[in-house]
Amino acid sequence: MQPASAGSGGGAQRSTAMKKYGPIIGIVVVVIVAVGAVLIIGGGDDDKSVSPATTVASVATTPSTAASTTAPASTGATDSTDPAGVGSTTDTATDSTTGTTPTTSGGPVTYPLSFAQAAENGVTVDWGARCDTSTGKVAVPDFFAADCYAPFTGDNGGATADGVTADTITIVVYQGMTDDPIISYITDAIKVSDTNAQQAETMTKMVDYFETYYETYGRKVKLEFVEGTGNAQDETAARADAVHIAEDIKPFMVWGGPALTSAFADELSARGVSCLACTPGQPPDWYVQRDPNVWGIGTGAEQAQVHVLEFIKKQLIGKNATHAGDEFVDSPRKFGYLHIESSATSKELADKFAAGMSASGAPLAESVSYQLDPASIQQSASQAITKFKAAGVTSIIFSGDPVAPRDFTKEATAQGYFPEWIIGISALVDLNAFARTYDQEQWKHAFGYSALAARVTPEISGYYALYRWFTGQEPPAKDTIGVFAPYPAVFFAALQGVGPDLTHETWKQALFAGSQTRSAISQPSLGWGDKGIWPDPDYVGIDDATEIWWNADATGPDEIRKQGQGMYEFVDGGKRYLPGAWSTEDKAFDPTGAVSLYDVPPPGEAPPTYPSPAG
Repeated sequence: MQPASAGSGGGAQRSTAMKKYGPIIGIVVVVIVAVGAVLIIGGGDDDKSVSPATTVASVATTPSTAASTTAPASTGATDSTDPAGVGSTTDTATDSTTGTTPTTSGGPVTYPLSFAQAAENGVTVDWGARCDTSTGKVAVPDFFAADCYAPFTGDNGGATADGVTADTITIVVYQGMTDDPIISYITDAIKVSDTNAQQAETMTKMVDYFETYYETYGRKVKLEFVEGTGNAQDETAARADAVHIAEDIKPFMVWGGPALTSAFADELSARGVSCLACTPGQPPDWYVQRDPNVWGIGTGAEQAQVHVLEFIKKQLIGKNATHAGDEFVDSPRKFGYLHIESSATSKELADKFAAGMSASGAPLAESVSYQLDPASIQQSASQAITKFKAAGVTSIIFSGDPVAPRDFTKEATAQGYFPEWIIGISALVDLNAFARTYDQEQWKHAFGYSALAARVTPEISGYYALYRWFTGQEPPAKDTIGVFAPYPAVFFAALQGVGPDLTHETWKQALFAGSQTRSAISQPSLGWGDKGIWPDPDYVGIDDATEIWWNADATGPDEIRKQGQGMYEFVDGGKRYLPGAWSTEDKAFDPTGAVSLYDVPPPGEAPPTYPSPAG
């Protein structure tokens, strides 16, 4: 989906994360609904300095690094009677150590200290039960678990920033306004029953999980839940909410924000408060101007556009519309562009995409914008389909919200028009839950780009599985846990890499210093800062993508575990591509190698096994 413009919750209201604002935040979070993404922060050979050295604890050492890295592992079991003894490590990790090399002769340790750094410098550390010392990774059942960090002792510096004390870090969790008519319209087709209270309970437990396994340098997170006072695009209410949070609560950071306006993030940043996943996607310069305060987890809109243009250029341009209806299968492709227009920014992005198509040798035969307006969408659909049909468009590239395709595909069938539907820069269109609501005679011709990773049964992988392992219970917010669990995952990863001196700048440096996460099938690759992937500094996370196609005959569970017919198939089992690496082979609608859902994790990505701390 294209960019929009630049009181405590916890009551038993309807869910506002997935049911209301979550979907429009888009791929940022929902990617992780399916895969339980974790960011790898720390522990490599390329560790970098990010914060002033904090030298505190004295540890035993060994002259041989091999001795410390190959010592017998702990059992990996966490002590359910003493979670603190399990310590804290990283599930999202950023290589961010201080510039001071840890001593190797029994002297003090400089924090942060990862397992890999300790091994490199011959430092022996009592890692505690939270760390599997046979691997140097956190002892949790997650294939993507990252390096252990040395347990901290000593003086952490106390109040290093607003919202930070020696004992606590105040975090506000934003929840959208109850019964927001805009978001309710968008999510009407996939309503879930999670309440704000259930989400608050689940978030609190997830924070407990991260505090148990991640190093927090003597501090615990204090959560404050705030419900928005306006709808998803109400700039005035968004700014007022931000002022209230900044002046009355004074947190270190806010997780989440209004879905369709950047005003909330803008106001927080101006008042020196950081926020994560708090705005629709913005251009790279927008984030630079608000450095170091505004952060995303997903793919930036311009980054997604790079992927889509490369995919179309390499696989589709200059060929027949073989995936369209019978009328067009033997016709050379003529592309049309159907896109949402919600602001000047979204219009600029659409113009840039049109220019990119022309530069690729395939100028658009027709381009149509629409507004996210329930009262006018049906009329817009009629006019748009008429234009595409008259222009002889064989292939419609769709970039928009997850509801509009219901009206556009229904209208196309009514007009007897069956083009290819190419999924472009869209929010949640690539979810089974939404795609099942589209006209299936049309959507069986749908394929294209997705930042989502190949799905794995949630009971065995991802945040749902981790919550159940940690607590012994199903998460109260079972349908939406994957929407908000990435917030603490990213936060604690950077926190652990920062060390005791927590400020907005050191948190940024920790995130930027991290290596790109490992390439996988069931996990997108994430990175922030300058990783050589994008021309501008990257303030959002996901960098790679995959190709999907719609199988109208397949059956199985959707992303909120509802059984039904119609499933997206991941080409080549979900193989992922960084920009510049997309395949030139068109495999859409080829069942060979395609996967809709992994009953077990892909080869090599099965999580390790550890006893549950809940017994």
